[in-house]
Amino acid sequence: MDEQDKTIRPELRLRARGARSNENGRYEGARRVVVDDGWDMAEEERLLQTEVRPERPRSALSWNRSPDLPFDRSVNPYRGCEHGCIYCFARPTHAWLNLSPGLDFETLLIARPGIGRVLEQEIGRKSYSVAPIALGTNTDPYQPVEQRLRVMREVLEVLAAWRHPVAITTKGALVERDLDLLAPMAAEGLVRVGISVTTLDAALCRSMEPRAATPARRLEAIRRLSAAGVSVRVMVAPVIPGLTDHELEAILAEAKAAGAMAASWIMLRLPREVAPLMRDWLAEKQPGRAARVMARIREVRGGLDYDPEWGRRMRGEGPWAELIAQRFAKAVTRLGLGVALPPLRCDLFRRPARVGDQLPLF
Repeated sequence: MDEQDKTIRPELRLRARGARSNENGRYEGARRVVVDDGWDMAEEERLLQTEVRPERPRSALSWNRSPDLPFDRSVNPYRGCEHGCIYCFARPTHAWLNLSPGLDFETLLIARPGIGRVLEQEIGRKSYSVAPIALGTNTDPYQPVEQRLRVMREVLEVLAAWRHPVAITTKGALVERDLDLLAPMAAEGLVRVGISVTTLDAALCRSMEPRAATPARRLEAIRRLSAAGVSVRVMVAPVIPGLTDHELEAILAEAKAAGAMAASWIMLRLPREVAPLMRDWLAEKQPGRAARVMARIREVRGGLDYDPEWGRRMRGEGPWAELIAQRFAKAVTRLGLGVALPPLRCDLFRRPARVGDQLPLF
């Protein structure tokens, strides 16, 4: 961390955190600066703890029309993510809450208990047209706080009860907890799970994704889900050129051995505040590689830290991006991971009953 950084108290212990600063969100009118008041912090106050704030959800479904996304609706049980992945493209969303995309994103979380009831009301409307709901597309629904808060479990119980199709993305091994719901849904073609594996290097993972499951634990989750009949797609996401791209084939091979049925990849994305956070992390944690990694990132982004253009933001462009795409295509063909998973079934959906609805006779 830069010695001149005044966004956090210097005596704070940032154990298992990704970001090393806490710059203001872009919508805040004033800049926060930490000033020493002369009082020493008690030992128990030195460790930066996770704080969870409840939010009463007024809506559950989020809609998008992005042409490069395979879904049009999603549910987010949490805002912010305790996994603390330094590269997370969702970090800038914390600025909408007047919080920092830095440490606030991974330490000041918003949980949405009661979202299951709201979701049930929304999918029960006569105007609702069923299509797969995506979970984990913004922040991870199986981040550590889910173990005690069970907001994701609440959402999944509603979807299972009404046989609604769902696609889940996570890097949390806690997904195994819900196999009692996932396995029966999978047997009816109602669910599939994507497990993100960024690296097989445990030390790099600990530094880059400090509170996410270890690579070995994610592979074990693939194994257990697959053994229970759940279709699993391994997601090599993000691929970080110059840092993790050399592991592409090895990750795919390990995931295949664990039982993954399909695979996908996404190029590293560094929108808005994520780029400076990533540069700072590289300078501190990977000083010998920092310049090369940023140079490679800019090579696949047209000379910029990030290019948000539809069709390019997920894959990048130029020789390095094309080489990664070719390597991925050859590897999945060789391993038998290039298959398209069958579409999730929508015909089994049963609309939740609403007040005033006529009950069926049989």
